[in-house]
Amino acid sequence: MYLGIDLGTSGIKAVLMTEQGHIIASKTASLTISRPKELWSEQDPQEWWQATLQVIEQLASQHTMSEVKAIGLSGQMHGAVTLTSNGDIIRPAILWNDGRCQAECHELEEMVPTSRGITGNIMMPGFTAPKVKWLQHHEPENFAKIAMVLLPKDYLRFRLTGDYASDLSDSAGTMWLDVAKRDWSDEILAACGLSRVNMPKLYEGNQVTGYLTLELAKHLGMAQVPVVAGAGDNAAGAIGMGIIKSGQAMLSLGTSGVYFAVNNQYSANPESALHSFCHALPNSWHLMSVILSAASCLDWVAKLTHYDNVAVMLEDVEAHGQFNEKLVFLPYLSGERTPHNNPNAKGVFFGMSHETSRADLVLAVLEGVSFAFKDGFAAMDQAELDTDEITLIGGGAKSVFWRQMLANITAATLTYREGGDVGPALGAARLAQVGVHPEASLDEICPKPELLQIHKPDEKTYPRYQAKYQLYQQLYQRLHDIM
Repeated sequence: MYLGIDLGTSGIKAVLMTEQGHIIASKTASLTISRPKELWSEQDPQEWWQATLQVIEQLASQHTMSEVKAIGLSGQMHGAVTLTSNGDIIRPAILWNDGRCQAECHELEEMVPTSRGITGNIMMPGFTAPKVKWLQHHEPENFAKIAMVLLPKDYLRFRLTGDYASDLSDSAGTMWLDVAKRDWSDEILAACGLSRVNMPKLYEGNQVTGYLTLELAKHLGMAQVPVVAGAGDNAAGAIGMGIIKSGQAMLSLGTSGVYFAVNNQYSANPESALHSFCHALPNSWHLMSVILSAASCLDWVAKLTHYDNVAVMLEDVEAHGQFNEKLVFLPYLSGERTPHNNPNAKGVFFGMSHETSRADLVLAVLEGVSFAFKDGFAAMDQAELDTDEITLIGGGAKSVFWRQMLANITAATLTYREGGDVGPALGAARLAQVGVHPEASLDEICPKPELLQIHKPDEKTYPRYQAKYQLYQQLYQRLHDIM
């Protein structure tokens, strides 16, 4: 068996996968987010670790963990975990959806005018480098203590193995990586007051980075198995869905939303606010358009409108939601990346009346997030990548209703496959398997899972959505200066 661990924003998931690639068990634990100030988003890495132990112990109570051959890791990208020379946590981790460091983004691009060429990306507040630059300016006493900066999943690796290591797909999202060369950029590190000494060792996603400590192995009933580098959550999700070759793509409906396409050569289009990162396998890259609030909007509106849960809410909206061409939702609850690169963008309901029901509001939210994805499709089209299939993954993809709406709005044929709701954890387990079987065929270990459903655009519905999409775009442009 192989253990895949995915550290998400709202929770952590662990899966056990057989040698044949079947998931035989899955456990999850919830996580909380702290937002002490406007634009801030933080978590306690110690809570991550406790949740990780919890889910592994739950698996160990029901399965023979001595059969686990390797561990793979996946996790939320861009978070800044700062550690002292003793490995102690200096402060709460600053997360990917934290928008406090816009000024530092501009500063770093002025200090390193070639940064977009080096990283393939615009310096955005969500990325790791400007977060640490913010610490240098605003918390100098904490900055002075920094001996090591880790990404979220790599803090779990440190606790599992005692090693400081990271994979290239996740590290590409720090803005300290020369993405084409797949190596740290000394110039951008220096602009942040750091050097390679403060960075973990880099590995490809399928390489072994260390071994489970003896103490943990005994506690969990496991051998001192290899821990493989793994990947950032989106690259791991792609591995889980067999998206490993140029032209393959996916649409991820997680806390954030991602349109992800593999490329067998490095390319970048930062002016469209696309992300250009390394993929989790050697000599492979990918482009992404990213929206900061996707399925998280559903959790938010369910609480706002007092539904018992998201599933009940979706049943109600499917039965009673009424299409309204003038009721529009802008889903920018945490600002936005592609295509706006605007941490100050806000969520907006527009066009409500006395007749508007809570089901109508939810329908507008589903449409608004789908329109944000459509923006991402337009940005990706500029990269001129040919995609042969777009696979839906993530918790939000469980909704058949929303999957079809996305097809209707984006005018794309979308597929839904088995395991789409645990894609990153499955991808982490697959990378673990590849790591201990380097001679094996990637096509055998990373196949596309069984096809469950195909969603084709409805030609009758698309025109009315296209008209509403234009209103959606106009609304953001009119409100931009106010935001």
